[in-house]
Amino acid sequence: MATQYGIRGTTAKGITASIEQGVTDGALSPGSALPPVRELAQRLAVSPGTVATAYKELRQRGIVVTRGRGGTVVAEAPSVASRRPPKVPPGLRDLAGGHPDPVFLPDLLPPVHVAPGVRSHRAAPRLAELETLTREWYERDGVPSEHVTFAHSALDCVARLLAVELRPGDAVAMEDPGYHHLLDLVPALGLRMVPVAVDDEGMRPEPLRAALRAGARAVICSPRAQNPYGGAFSAERRDALVEVLRETPEVLVVENDHAADVAGAPLHSLTCGASGGLDRWAQVRTVTKYLGTDLRWAALACDRRTLARHDGRLLLTSGWISHVLQETVARLFEDPAARLLVGAAQDAYAERRAALIAGLAQRGIAAHGVSGLNVWVPVRDEAAVVNGLRSRGWWVAAGARFRLGAGAGVRVTTAGLLPEEGRRFAADFAEVLGEYGVGYGG
Repeated sequence: MATQYGIRGTTAKGITASIEQGVTDGALSPGSALPPVRELAQRLAVSPGTVATAYKELRQRGIVVTRGRGGTVVAEAPSVASRRPPKVPPGLRDLAGGHPDPVFLPDLLPPVHVAPGVRSHRAAPRLAELETLTREWYERDGVPSEHVTFAHSALDCVARLLAVELRPGDAVAMEDPGYHHLLDLVPALGLRMVPVAVDDEGMRPEPLRAALRAGARAVICSPRAQNPYGGAFSAERRDALVEVLRETPEVLVVENDHAADVAGAPLHSLTCGASGGLDRWAQVRTVTKYLGTDLRWAALACDRRTLARHDGRLLLTSGWISHVLQETVARLFEDPAARLLVGAAQDAYAERRAALIAGLAQRGIAAHGVSGLNVWVPVRDEAAVVNGLRSRGWWVAAGARFRLGAGAGVRVTTAGLLPEEGRRFAADFAEVLGEYGVGYGG
């Protein structure tokens, strides 16, 4: 059903501005249907081509999306407004945020002294010490480190890579279910998403092949700690994916190794398969999950062409990543106490994931989470499960934010969930399924 918002304008530019203002003001909420082209053209006394041009501009800017017979609707996360997760109600235990346990985050060690004066950061954007540490970080996992650079965050890095590589309307192969911020980002860049199913070993080869044949020009995937499903590439899955990707060598493959040192699984990167890597590739790593949530710094290892494109655009925008931030990250990389905390976090997160999965399994409920900070539990009715758990003091994330075409589920962040708490949560989860009659969705 089309929205009742009064769209105005007699030109494509005017219609675009009117719809954008409606989205910005909240009069057009995510999912709101826009009138069919001919209907709106008749209402505004303009040609259908004028309305079609306006809708095309809005699609390219990530404000609306087209759903085939479903028509044109406001995007779930339009680029002129941010979709924030709902606030945790008072008194509830937050298992929805995806955050690390603060107990395992080291104290930040900022530089003791910051030299005054003007320095040519654009000429030397990366601190030599941190660049060396970053290369060693990648090399420990067998990732080629000849070409590395920095960004402000994983999302900042991915956005820049896609912006310089693709054009509005191009398709990107995306994990389904996948990381909700990436699912918001890609359409905001005016790009189309092609879902690729995942399992406990990450992206599945045949759905990926189908996405590439459908015209995907880039692939975004997680080699481990896949969010929200928790999958991790095995060596066999990695090699099977590389075989598929070599059929389209010009496609850019972006690995998001966001949890890295606390993922709880070895890295089997697409960049270092048994038979060699890929022509176009990038692996992004961050430290926010285990060194500090305010450390907005990411590392990027990639092929030569991708490095040139990324850094060329970075030079024209922010220019460099704060050297104060770089020095802070470098100090933490070399701090023995911080490294001990990272190791303890990885062990604790693995124990907590396993405890919850085992507790659910004892009650006949299968769940997924071989790595990372979260567990994915398939259900038939997300709203009923979320509300039922809320009544028992738990706050979990409904899976709708993470899905394109995948089945329903809920994401449970286990990073701060002690094993005994996980067993209690599993019991409450089983009670909710029985009470609401929604059943298990696996």
